[in-house]
This record gives sequence, structure tokens and C-alpha cells, in this order.
Amino acid sequence: MFKSTSPLFGGLLWKIPWRLSPPQKARQRKRLRAVDEVVDTVSEALKRNGMPMAKAVERWYAEMPQEEEMLPKDKYTIYDRKEKSYRKGIHSK
Repeated sequence: MFKSTSPLFGGLLWKIPWRLSPPQKARQRKRLRAVDEVVDTVSEALKRNGMPMAKAVERWYAEMPQEEEMLPKDKYTIYDRKEKSYRKGIHSK
């Protein structure tokens, strides 16, 4: 049951801006670069130990672009079948 409190009842906290702010975009790019670094680290560790690269890592390199290669549409939006344009901003989850 919803209990209305003054901050919740005011409505301003419920509003989500329709676009990301520059700091939000910077944090998203940083997160994407961190994912790229993890995949690179796993790949280098496998090479260093003389093991063949895992299929998942090979598939990642074949299918997923690096952060700097991605289009802004792919960096800052996600697929959502319920949306009119099938995309919604990552900040409005």
C-alpha cells in the first residue's frame, strides 16, 4: 500500500529528465571502458598461461565493439520492446 509522504507526494522526485547529463554520460563511458578492460585482462591472462582463448572471449571480440567504436545510440540507450521506438534511455530503467 502506498503511503504518501511529503517528498513522495510532491512529485518532483519522480520526474526523470529525458536525456543524460554530461556527468552521467561520462560515468557510463567509464563503466563501458571498465568492461573492455576486464575482457582484455582475461584474454591476456589466458594467453600468458598458454591456454587457448575461451570461446566466450573470442565471441565477445567478434561481436561487441569497444567503447570508442560504439554509436551514442548504443552507449546511452537499451532495447525495450514496450517502447514506441524500441529504445529507452539507460537512466530511466
